[in-house]
Amino acid sequence: MGKIVAFANQKGGVGKTTTCINLAAYVAAMGKKVLVLDLDPQGNATSGLGIDEKNKDLKTIYDLISGEYTVQEVIQQTLLEGLDILPSTVDLAGAEIEMIQMPQREKIIKGILDSVRDSYDFIMIDCPPSLGLITVNALTACNSVIIPMQCEYYPLMGITQLMNTIRLIKFHLNPTIDIEGVVMTMKDKRSNLTTEVSDEILKFFGKKVFFTYIPRNIRLAEAPSHGEPILIYDPNSKGAEAYLSLAEEFLDRNKVKYNPITKDTKIKLREVKNG
Repeated sequence: MGKIVAFANQKGGVGKTTTCINLAAYVAAMGKKVLVLDLDPQGNATSGLGIDEKNKDLKTIYDLISGEYTVQEVIQQTLLEGLDILPSTVDLAGAEIEMIQMPQREKIIKGILDSVRDSYDFIMIDCPPSLGLITVNALTACNSVIIPMQCEYYPLMGITQLMNTIRLIKFHLNPTIDIEGVVMTMKDKRSNLTTEVSDEILKFFGKKVFFTYIPRNIRLAEAPSHGEPILIYDPNSKGAEAYLSLAEEFLDRNKVKYNPITKDTKIKLREVKNG
């Protein structure tokens, strides 16, 4: 049975989607079967993995919530072997209003994912930057949460609200939920503020903080506009090296054996990029 991991932080712009899709891509490249669920109406994980959200024939997670299609009809393959996605578009923005009227409204996403989790090693959920009903659904469905945190003051201030939400979910809806870890993103080691915030994150979360941090990197910022995860867009960039390290650490923490990324792997990825 696949492990479900939610990427959550109600603060926008902290590298949540970037971390979700790039970690998922590397885990897939290491030989695991991975499904990304895009639960953000902005659809950034969808476009960042090369799916055209403007395609009128595209089926999305909204179609699943409304009961119009089956999961198998909605899942899309990405460019990367072993990596699939349940896409999202702006239509999802209206789903929360509709979900309020549905029975077991907090467990709709759980029901959808339970039907396919045996087909994947990992299911990774990109949550919206809010703590509304869609995020509650993700936290109810998942086994654990990864919290990407930008090394700045305001993201740190909002973490208490997220932790309170997770505690409430654990008490009322999902007693097995746990914090998988915290990923420090957009880290600039030259900044005194970054150092101070990093120290506070370590004090608060302790061993839950991943050793790997994600640096500010222009190639990471460029990759989504090309519809490619960083390991395809520029596998030799600093950002790619960081997410490779994070994927190794993530799989090691989960005691999962994996295929290392070798020169042959990178050659195959270049072939994917070149069509």
